Amino acid sequence: MYKNLKILAVITTLMMIFVQIGGALVTKTGSADGCGQSWPLCHGQIIPSSWPIETIIELAHRGVSGLAIILVGLVSWLALKLLSHKRETLFLVATSIGFILAQALIGAAAVMWGQNDFILAAHFGISLISFSAVFLLTLLIFEVDQKFEAQELVIGSYLRYHTIFLTIYIYLVVYSGALVRHTDSSLACLGWPHCGPGQLWAGNFYQWVQMSHRVLAGIIVIWIFIILIHVLKNYSQYRILKYGWMIAFILVVLQALTGMLSVLTLVNIFIALLHALFITLLFGLLCYFILLLSRAK
Repeated sequence: MYKNLKILAVITTLMMIFVQIGGALVTKTGSADGCGQSWPLCHGQIIPSSWPIETIIELAHRGVSGLAIILVGLVSWLALKLLSHKRETLFLVATSIGFILAQALIGAAAVMWGQNDFILAAHFGISLISFSAVFLLTLLIFEVDQKFEAQELVIGSYLRYHTIFLTIYIYLVVYSGALVRHTDSSLACLGWPHCGPGQLWAGNFYQWVQMSHRVLAGIIVIWIFIILIHVLKNYSQYRILKYGWMIAFILVVLQALTGMLSVLTLVNIFIALLHALFITLLFGLLCYFILLLSRAK
């Protein structure tokens, strides 16, 4: 049964990534109204009579999200049954279930009654927490912490505080990025890194949303680079920290590059989805670092 739990956990984690990418695809393609104001039906029908691309994308996202809820429920049940002796299990199970249900309810409410852009922007952040909880639960199932001897880590206050505050800060920056999408500010500034030819900064609300997100995101790149240098100087004996922060820096650079290319390619959908993928993986990795902090000396 434990082997089956591992397989199911991997599938569930991958499904949660598809939920994240699917949500970004719905927003980027304007497919949120692909089924009108009907939920869980589509245009008031179980099987819609017409199938434009917006309807296909919306239905696919609903189907993937529904399957993810079922898988999260199964993994949570088995984890409680087999891993109840681990102190993080109950918390991660409760977080996984609670946030994926909240994600589904906000999505349904947005379809049926509509929501303002600031509430819709929180939807991606909620799904990010849900993914991270499932991701950490999967790592717990595979006992990654034991393989990398997490209990033997000795981590100083500098790295502890920076890891925690960086994770909180990134969550706020993710919200600002979701706000860019939901306020249709993606192409408010057609230049990079400045707003446009002869325009260094923002001139209207949409440009302010876009440029503020760029500045906030740029701080993340610098911050993670500083932490990486600190880790290489002081924690090179710990593989999980050294290679983990290297991966974090690579992910944040890729995140910045796809953000830049999204503007320069006028929001190419493939690049936009990669942008959502990289921040999802980065946030999950940072949450794992916090798990390590809770176990380290």
